[in-house]
Amino acid sequence: MKVNGKVIVVSGAGSGIGRELVFELLKRGATVAAVDISAETLAATFELAGDARSRMSTHVVDIADREAVNALPDAVIAAHGAVDGIINNAGIIQKFVLFKDLPLADIERVMTINFYGTLYMTGAFLPHLLQRPEGHIANIASMGGFLPVPGQTIYGASKAAVKLYTEGLNSELQNTNVGVTIVFPGAIATNIALNSGVMTKEQLESGAGSGYKTTAADVAARTIVEGIEDKKYRVLVGSDAKMMDFLYRLMPERAAGIIYNQMKNLLPE
Repeated sequence: MKVNGKVIVVSGAGSGIGRELVFELLKRGATVAAVDISAETLAATFELAGDARSRMSTHVVDIADREAVNALPDAVIAAHGAVDGIINNAGIIQKFVLFKDLPLADIERVMTINFYGTLYMTGAFLPHLLQRPEGHIANIASMGGFLPVPGQTIYGASKAAVKLYTEGLNSELQNTNVGVTIVFPGAIATNIALNSGVMTKEQLESGAGSGYKTTAADVAARTIVEGIEDKKYRVLVGSDAKMMDFLYRLMPERAAGIIYNQMKNLLPE
């Protein structure tokens, strides 16, 4: 689906990939409904959009709140007259701890935001997308959704759920006007650790968790939007995601071992 002239909803639009998705879509002529739980970061995205913000609305919504999500389509349509696509980008990671040490409340929070948030958003907007001449749904999973990342086991499980849910949705929407894309980013240069509450600003500024090659958020956004415009079934973002996708399908145990060796220094001893 070409995004020029279309109305696209982007969740997690206050920072990282979500913010860059807003800018990329606006640059290509789309109208954007930007959604985020943080009014402050959402306002910053709006200001940074410059003159293009005339084609943008902001909506402070917690995607884990089903009632708030169910009210969102009406708000978007009231602002822009229609909705043609959604990009379910909002998500959080977990603390870098073993499963046995992760509190149940943290597990439920990760699953609710990453999986149920995507489910709520898709369920709320799909009836409207089906009424449009052309519509599209893009769900952001993760490289951690198709291979195991120690210390992020629950995060990976939530993204694996997004993966299969999206693939099933794609099959169900064959022969309709709505296309579906699943996205697998690798390591992206964002502040997701800070936003997820697993790392402080001081830790980030000190370089904690650094040393891994990352893909810039604007490059990731461009790759995702190009995938939507090309109606791709799946999009791999970053050389790491592409390499590990190939290796995991070829030699899954070896691929898991490679990721373990890269991540083990982040695990508690």
